[in-house]
Amino acid sequence: MAETTKRMTALVTGASRGIGLAIARELADIGYNLALVARSEGALKQAAAEIEAAGAVKVKPIAADLSNEESYGRIVKETAAAFGTLDLLVNCAGLAQQGSFTDVEPAEWDRIFAVNAKAPFFICKEALPWLKQSQKPIIINIASVVGFKGYINQSVYSSSKHALTGFTKVLAKEVQPFGIRVHLISPGGVATEMVKKMRPDIKPEELLQPEEIAEIVRFLVTRKGTGTIDQFYLRRYSSLAFD
Repeated sequence: MAETTKRMTALVTGASRGIGLAIARELADIGYNLALVARSEGALKQAAAEIEAAGAVKVKPIAADLSNEESYGRIVKETAAAFGTLDLLVNCAGLAQQGSFTDVEPAEWDRIFAVNAKAPFFICKEALPWLKQSQKPIIINIASVVGFKGYINQSVYSSSKHALTGFTKVLAKEVQPFGIRVHLISPGGVATEMVKKMRPDIKPEELLQPEEIAEIVRFLVTRKGTGTIDQFYLRRYSSLAFD
């Protein structure tokens, strides 16, 4: 907690497991109070209890289905009500699909886009008034390598992450006048349940670990100086460099 002297608040989606949970743990370690959002209330409460027990920060679990647009404003309001501030927004929740685009039904397309692209868009909109009040406002969107590459049988997932990447580029420009820093992290294959199902061809030992993404988040929110970093692409060491 030495790196952060002022108690700030972070809102993290997809926080009950995988990358989101690793990020939440890392932020708690540097002193952020946390609003954690996930669909599974049981797993979310377990994660919140674990993080609170490990340190002095306060944690607010907020169960929400991000495919439901009514959740966007609610999670921001509950965060603000619990802590009175919002300094950091991490959009990490995500869904994926595996299979040919010819097999995709409109309902599946809508569901994946709702969580991966629509939710970050409108959560950012709802959070903006609170972020404007922060002394160190930051938005971090977790995209994917598929946000600038196209992988066979990942048509909807790839399209949604392309959408998130495009939105993040515009968002960064639009909120720059308010002193809000926006970062995009695009990892390759990470050792999560979703990736294991999507890419069973990748050897488990070659996958990135969620903690590696969390370390980048820590770096972004604690670094000093006048420079900024728009985006990170973190690839598996076994994949081809600069591909």
